[in-house]
Amino acid sequence: MMVNLVSIFLAAILTENYVLNQFLGICPFLGVSKKVDTALGMSVAVTFVMVLATAVTWPLYTYLLVPNGLEYLETILFILVIAALVQFVETVLKKYIPALYNALGVYLPLITTNCAVLGVTMLVIERGQSDPSFGYMESLVNAFGAGIGFLVAMLLFAGIRERLERCDIPKSLRGLPITLVSASLVAVSFLGFQGLVDGLLG
Repeated sequence: MMVNLVSIFLAAILTENYVLNQFLGICPFLGVSKKVDTALGMSVAVTFVMVLATAVTWPLYTYLLVPNGLEYLETILFILVIAALVQFVETVLKKYIPALYNALGVYLPLITTNCAVLGVTMLVIERGQSDPSFGYMESLVNAFGAGIGFLVAMLLFAGIRERLERCDIPKSLRGLPITLVSASLVAVSFLGFQGLVDGLLG
């Protein structure tokens, strides 16, 4: 049981990273990764929303939508839950950490439409349907791992972008081109972790 949870957690961070492997949440990944402190704040907020959204949406889907044949309302319900949680995070940051609230700016409300958050909540449901052993606890661990994976990707990329600003980059690659090249190299580097997770699963 514990080994299974650890493997789910590591897979969500390394080999099934929602940003670098499944390409979800690219908007904040590119938009809020210019500075490490801003990237860290955004990642913590996204992780919090991912875990809480999964904790709320899984039982709602399992015990409310499925028994009543309302599975088609999944997307609408999940977006409403995520929007409410983001509003809560926004209110807390505005009151207690105004500097981070101002630094995140427009990207904080965009967590509502961050496909990584919605993707986590929907994919754990899908995975649970194909694998009966993937229950509530596994879904929460996967969501937390996905959030940590988002944080790792953001911090790595923010560090790279901060260093790139001090480099002499050819004019044709400055701006978005070098950002996309760097992002692709970070994504490729995560392929090396596949053996580690496979070893745990085996």
